[in-house]
Amino acid sequence: MGKKIFSGVQPTGNLHLGNYIGAIKNFVDLQNQEGNECVYCVVDLHAITAKQDPIILKNNIRETTATFLASGIDSKKSIIFNQSLVPAHSEGSWILGCIARMGWLNRMTQFKEKAGKDKEKASVGLYIYPVLMTADILLYDATHVPVGEDQKQHLELSRDIAQKFNLDFNAPNFLRAPEPLIQKNFSRIMSLKDGTNKMSKSDPSDLSRINLTDHKDQIMNKIKKAKTDNDPLPDDDENLSQRPEVENLLGIYSSLSGQSLKNSINEFSGKNFSEFKEKLAELVVEKISPISVEINKLQKDTSYIDTILKEGGKRANSIASKKVEEMKKIIGF
Repeated sequence: MGKKIFSGVQPTGNLHLGNYIGAIKNFVDLQNQEGNECVYCVVDLHAITAKQDPIILKNNIRETTATFLASGIDSKKSIIFNQSLVPAHSEGSWILGCIARMGWLNRMTQFKEKAGKDKEKASVGLYIYPVLMTADILLYDATHVPVGEDQKQHLELSRDIAQKFNLDFNAPNFLRAPEPLIQKNFSRIMSLKDGTNKMSKSDPSDLSRINLTDHKDQIMNKIKKAKTDNDPLPDDDENLSQRPEVENLLGIYSSLSGQSLKNSINEFSGKNFSEFKEKLAELVVEKISPISVEINKLQKDTSYIDTILKEGGKRANSIASKKVEEMKKIIGF
């Protein structure tokens, strides 16, 4: 029996190799598994928890959509839309916000990390963001949600809210408690300049990441300059965790080549870093360059991207609005 998958990506622009290996590549694999129904959302409502430039936001929504399409997400097989096109997300979020409890939200570690020391100046939206995420998931009766470790707590919250709603209104199994799909291998791709930090678009050095819009020469140069250490390539994975940069590069190679880390270690055991980096660069170019070319092509055709989002929005709305109407009846509206 297939799974009902929901996942969302924030339209922050400049998606990179870490986003591709840690999320988007997995979205494509899930879409192509027989029987799965996939809903992939550009979560633009989540994006405005921090102040956005309207023109940049619009461009980022289109760029994220172009990245989905260029990476192999098929708008015929999956639903692709941006969140703000479906009012049911906001409406459902309000209803579920009345079910959620302050104590539950106070435990969310991501709010504490993002708000920092001066949480009084953080937006209310940032605080209640996990409730909107809950609505995103529950309105589609999602059975499984691909999440990173940093979002696992939010998914647990969505399960708590679903169960409380069902209990409060004596509606067994009305809201389905979803299961996490946590990518076991290569879910966290680290900076090319520092293997202890996650690859991020906010890193001031562009050499720390491979952007999905980078061309061949940029990719080759970044891999060539990627940090390693003075020891030879390892013969086994015994002490690899103490060599974060080497572990990261071998992880990227393993993920893109579709083989285990152990097999990658065996392949390059005894070889020098320049030979390994050359092979890695060739592989990254082979996998990422076609995506980069397609993103750049799609971004020039904004009407095509807007049509994909509009059509996906209609499909998403027909599911989500129906669920909200059922919620209203249960509540007594």
